[in-house]
Amino acid sequence: MFKCNLEARYYTDLGIYRQEQAGIFNASWQLVAPRSHFADTGDYVATDIAGTKVFIVLDDAGQLRGFRNLCRHRGAMLLKPGQGRCRSIRCPYHNWVYRLDGSLERAPWFAEDEPLTLDDWPLHPISVALWRGLVFACVESRAPLTDQLGGLLSEIESDPIEDYRWAERRTLVFDANWKIYTDNFVEGYHIPGIHPEFFQAIDFEKFETTAMDNLVRMTAPTKDRLFYQGRWLWMWPNWTLSFFNGGMNTSRINPLGVDRTELIYDFYFADVSDAAGDARQETIENNMAVIEQDFDICIHTHQNYLSGGYQPGPLSPRHEKGVHLFQELVKQHIGKAREALAG
Repeated sequence: MFKCNLEARYYTDLGIYRQEQAGIFNASWQLVAPRSHFADTGDYVATDIAGTKVFIVLDDAGQLRGFRNLCRHRGAMLLKPGQGRCRSIRCPYHNWVYRLDGSLERAPWFAEDEPLTLDDWPLHPISVALWRGLVFACVESRAPLTDQLGGLLSEIESDPIEDYRWAERRTLVFDANWKIYTDNFVEGYHIPGIHPEFFQAIDFEKFETTAMDNLVRMTAPTKDRLFYQGRWLWMWPNWTLSFFNGGMNTSRINPLGVDRTELIYDFYFADVSDAAGDARQETIENNMAVIEQDFDICIHTHQNYLSGGYQPGPLSPRHEKGVHLFQELVKQHIGKAREALAG
């Protein structure tokens, strides 16, 4: 009997999205940035994890620290999204100042007759982990990063990812649920219809999908001069890694709401010299062209799920193993979140 796709409500229901925020995104390790972004004291990266604002900063002792990006006073956002450098962390709302280790240094113009105990109001910490040159954050740490990485540990054991240097970030936003895009990424079934040039550049009859241990691996022999090396990886819950000649890209599939998704792509190369600049840009643009071809089908699929007319269809046993694994993990984790919220 065929396994079937998720019901439409999994993609459109706000209550399910709230369960995902708690049971998937707050509870999982999220790829934030390369370690190279934190070269000097005060270097930080501020980002969003499914609606939770966080930042990672290199403190005075040379330690990576992570915090919720909110002031303990009235909840204002402390650091603007993106990269930056600071000597301390000042709230733009009421000028509370925090040290790089998260402790509160100053709360100006507070009641002199009843002094505030600064030690009682540090920033809310989150967990940070470094793995093979990549920095991850977890809002509510429950297990080591390596437990979540699962099959990826052996899959890329011999790949020299530490030798690749970060070159550029691209961020894209489109109006569809994050799982619709993930369903699309973890299968090659759509390649002939959505990516005709890509289809012509691979031996599609030998396209293979393996799904296990929080990992989906897709491979296909390449023809001619396709920039991809013929191996595409997805890791639970929402990040990817793809290899091309002379480098790789990573992405994080970040929901901005139940019906809006942000893709954060980072590109890494072995050669980041000025002489190789044109070649790098060509590779990046070729990657982005393939990525953007998926947006229309994701947007229209989301609209059809909203219409009420969709009934779950069967999944291809050959091509949609990754879809089944991903969807089973989603149901498992939001089920735990539902139980926790009910308890």
